[in-house]
Amino acid sequence: LHLVDLNGAFAGEPVNGAAVETILAAISVPVQLGGGIRDRATIENWLERGVARVILGTAAVRNPALVREAAHAHPGRIAVGIDARAGRVAVEGWAETTDMKAEDLARSFEDAGVAAIIYTDIDRDGAMEGPNVEATAALARAVSIPVIASGGVSSLDDLRALKASGAPLDGVISGRALYEGKIDLAEAIRLLED
Repeated sequence: LHLVDLNGAFAGEPVNGAAVETILAAISVPVQLGGGIRDRATIENWLERGVARVILGTAAVRNPALVREAAHAHPGRIAVGIDARAGRVAVEGWAETTDMKAEDLARSFEDAGVAAIIYTDIDRDGAMEGPNVEATAALARAVSIPVIASGGVSSLDDLRALKASGAPLDGVISGRALYEGKIDLAEAIRLLED
């Protein structure tokens, strides 16, 4: 289950901790969490509370050493969230777009031991207009780190397009389409496993 504390992303620290803890207590599937996680203590806290993987986004730009330290200390449990607008990395809950290219940020962590990169095209996220297959596939081909597609996935056709790209994608995140019943989760999993 992919969770984002969006209020935390803007605040620079977790805001919806109680809601996350309620979710962790209610389910048995692994949870990955991002949003406002920008220091070692917060990383440790969430991992100790049962989060399977912590996602670092703004911290990956502002404090890459933290990502490297955390990935070394917690193998397989640290992911980098790269949110991009027109190919440029956005931080602080998408409020600020940097001059850094998404691909350059991803490459900078090739030797860091991060478990995955979660790539979100901001302009597509929540728009129900399909993912940016081209940019996502290009990123997945450019790095050896597993890439998870995010942003705009709203139908089984979108999943088919990502699969047909031939890129070595490690997963797909969908939110709004699941809430609104546009994608049947079991059918989506079957499609991607075939």
